Amino acid sequence: MSSAAWDLQRAVHAALAADVAVLALLGGARIYDDVPQGTAFPYVSLAGFTVRDWATGTESGAEVVFTVNAWSRGAGHRQAHLLAEAVRTALHDAALALTDHHLVNLRHETSTTHRERDGDTYRIAARFRAILEPAA
Repeated sequence: MSSAAWDLQRAVHAALAADVAVLALLGGARIYDDVPQGTAFPYVSLAGFTVRDWATGTESGAEVVFTVNAWSRGAGHRQAHLLAEAVRTALHDAALALTDHHLVNLRHETSTTHRERDGDTYRIAARFRAILEPAA
């Protein structure tokens, strides 16, 4: 059995890679766990998976909080905002198919906009929260 975070990460990646709106904004499947050096903008990266025990007195469970970063070098924040909204739409309340777990729910919590120090790069960090139970 895989960890809840790894199972969820694979499903999130698959969902984003299959989403027409996300792919159109990226110009292809530029969705990364480990961003290759020299990657063209825009792209999306998965980051910061935190797992907390969500067990009840009778059932196992996990809460997984994670971030999807939308990176852009478009003029201003517009491209990053459009990409972050496409990511939010693709994942919020999505019924993802996991291998070893059952997804109880998946919710977008917050999005934060950053302009990086280079002055040309924009990042929106979209934070999500998922509740998972082991598959029966």
